[in-house]
Amino acid sequence: MFKVLVIFWCVTIATVASELPTKRYLNLAAIKKMVSAAEAKAQELHVQVTLCIVDESGNLLFLQKADNVALNTIQWAQRKARHAAFYKAPSREAAETVKKGSVEALAYPDFFPNQGGLPILVGGEILGGIAASGARSEIDEAVAQAGLDALNKP
Repeated sequence: MFKVLVIFWCVTIATVASELPTKRYLNLAAIKKMVSAAEAKAQELHVQVTLCIVDESGNLLFLQKADNVALNTIQWAQRKARHAAFYKAPSREAAETVKKGSVEALAYPDFFPNQGGLPILVGGEILGGIAASGARSEIDEAVAQAGLDALNKP
């Protein structure tokens, strides 16, 4: 009788577990891949930047400040990455929103109108945000884009 109960219990748990949703996340290998590509792009463009990667909730997963970059880039990179993760849109779009006169958007939580942060989307699912700070805004975005491109390569 005990064996029958154990088998029934195992089958029940397996059935329930198979119904649970699966969630993608940024693991260490993915983060290292993105960082390596972003660093290579920064070196190619002869710039030094702070790199930041956050999860979909804005929690810090990776932060690296280059030697000769201003300290304020630490906060700027984090804010760009959080904006991208929260709004599932490049932080460049926030800057464009403000330029169009929608200054009320500045009151939105973690809204940061400065180019350089990009959402990390895989299969339409938001996994986080990546950002660079320390160079001109369009270069910051190019560095972050290199990281995203590396993640999406097979």
